[in-house]
Amino acid sequence: MLVYLFLVIAILTIVINRWKSRRILKLSRQLQNKFKAYPLVGHGYAFSGSDVDRMKAFIEFGLEAINNNGVTSLWFGYDYYTVIADAVIADNVMKSCLDKSNLSDVIQHLIGNGSIFAPVRIWRPRRKVVAPTFSQKNLQAFFEVFSQQSCILVERLSLAVDKEAFSVWKYFSTFSMDSICETAFGVKANAQSQPDQPFLAAFDEYSSLIAARMCQPWLRIDAFYKLLPDSKKLEKNKKLICDYVDKVVKSKLANQKDNISSEENANRSAYKTFLEIMIESSGNRRFTDEELREEILVIVLAGTDTSAVGASFTSAMLSRYMDVQNKVYEELCEVFGDVSRPVTYEDLPKLKYLDAVIKETMRLYTPVPVVSRILDKDISLPSGLTLVKDSGALINIWALHRNPRYWGKDAEEFRPERFLEGPLEYPAAFIPFSHGARNCLGYQYAMMTMKTALATVLRQYRFLPAEPNATEADLRKPLRVKYDLMMRNVDNYMVRIESRSKSSV
Repeated sequence: MLVYLFLVIAILTIVINRWKSRRILKLSRQLQNKFKAYPLVGHGYAFSGSDVDRMKAFIEFGLEAINNNGVTSLWFGYDYYTVIADAVIADNVMKSCLDKSNLSDVIQHLIGNGSIFAPVRIWRPRRKVVAPTFSQKNLQAFFEVFSQQSCILVERLSLAVDKEAFSVWKYFSTFSMDSICETAFGVKANAQSQPDQPFLAAFDEYSSLIAARMCQPWLRIDAFYKLLPDSKKLEKNKKLICDYVDKVVKSKLANQKDNISSEENANRSAYKTFLEIMIESSGNRRFTDEELREEILVIVLAGTDTSAVGASFTSAMLSRYMDVQNKVYEELCEVFGDVSRPVTYEDLPKLKYLDAVIKETMRLYTPVPVVSRILDKDISLPSGLTLVKDSGALINIWALHRNPRYWGKDAEEFRPERFLEGPLEYPAAFIPFSHGARNCLGYQYAMMTMKTALATVLRQYRFLPAEPNATEADLRKPLRVKYDLMMRNVDNYMVRIESRSKSSV
């Protein structure tokens, strides 16, 4: 009897899987594109090579989707994805399908079930605990940290005044790390005064390695990957990252337990850190040490990287568009008057043009160019197509942000004024911090840090093009980009700066 039952279950499983596969194959044929999918690897070959090659492939599939009514097909090995560059479809998928696809599995190697990539059953209760840490009240309490760290940033940049071109990345990444460590743990990382941080270098290399593994199906086979030299590099960098976070968390927990009082704790009594708020918010369902590490890793890595990438891209764009930079400076003069006055929380809503500049930069150079979902149900499209349950969806944010259907014929142009022309008709056409229930909780935190840093820096310095003799045509060329979990500038955000005291607007 048991053998008969087993055979029935096995046959039904095969039939159901074949039926699902046939439906997915049918959808794939309906969305055929110019890229040939090969056995075993699918389109994975297009994503092999360097970080630049991977970003180029995402761009090409995004353009294919734009030219094909907002959707096209993509095979990562035997895993099928519908690439989406349509705001209505993206809105539907991101609001109704909350589980991330198995493309995200490789990053769990580092952050485990951290809430960005955790399955819904784990993500939902965790989010309820983590969400209060990003309340408006808490963000306002953190603001003094952002302001103080911005002043340190200005001091550090003084060393680059009137010098050759340099990378603003190392300045904004250490500024972001100092800000996030102080607000997350109440710990001064002093990354700005000690910029050669092993933690930052480890995360940079880890990101590149994990992006390569995510995009190439054959590298996601554990038995094969462990034979490669990159596997040892990955583990080495993971250890450096986790050791740093573990050390800080354990130190903080020990201080809390012993109720140690110090001048530093007294000085920041006005606010509670992310770690303290998370521990208190968890109530009877207390986080384990492992769960705390997972969530803190998410906050530190996402918080440091997103803000630094956004501010660095914005600086690079301002160096190329002097008319835009002049308008930002005029607004700053209107709001602050005295250029040396620190930025306050109340100043930020007044900086409308700076806000538009940051958003326009993040439209063209969004830190996270793609996000994925697994469909837990069929989704019918207005075109008559049906996205099939259990298949994947790859929302190509790069393509959404450049789709002329939503941004007009000048979609490729850098024009901040578009964000001052009223609300978007399609909210999902602009999603630099994702969309729906699983959007980034730290959206306001990131915008606050970027606006505070840039408002402080731009009142003291003028960004100039990296190449002194660059022509107008040179400055209008798109920035070269690559993909290593985030979209970054190939040329490392090179600029020059001069003091505002030397010249007026």
